[in-house]
Amino acid sequence: MNIFHSPSKGSMELVEVVEDILAYVSEDITRSYKLLVGSDSNPGAHGTCFVSAIIIHREGKGARYYYSRYNEPRVRGMRQRIFYEASLSLALADRLSEALKEKGVNDMPVEIHLDVGTHGDTRELVREVTGMITGSGFDARIKPDACAASKVADKYTK
Repeated sequence: MNIFHSPSKGSMELVEVVEDILAYVSEDITRSYKLLVGSDSNPGAHGTCFVSAIIIHREGKGARYYYSRYNEPRVRGMRQRIFYEASLSLALADRLSEALKEKGVNDMPVEIHLDVGTHGDTRELVREVTGMITGSGFDARIKPDACAASKVADKYTK
């Protein structure tokens, strides 16, 4: 998960993503921003496609996003996939936080969006997965408030 794709900027490394995020934030410093990370997966005949997304949301005025795609040859069961998605998001959020700190930005918390919800097959995993994220020091969101996982990352798993 070293190369990210931006619909408007093309392929970028994480360091370039961070620079682009900071440039986007500096365009309008009067707004509030949220930094969101989420992952989703889609099993297929030849393995499972995992996608992780980073969104910088300018509250009330749009967003930019970046995504990275990764294929795992083994097809995983739903529980294993959900925990793997969460671990991918957690690792990415940690790398993103560290990269921001290296740029002198210590006040931009990362929110992790999980592809689980209180309805459907994943309802039994909500407590475990959110506990894993919050226990690691990040805020966790679930569906329907998990757009990084359920909208952006999901779009690129197909």
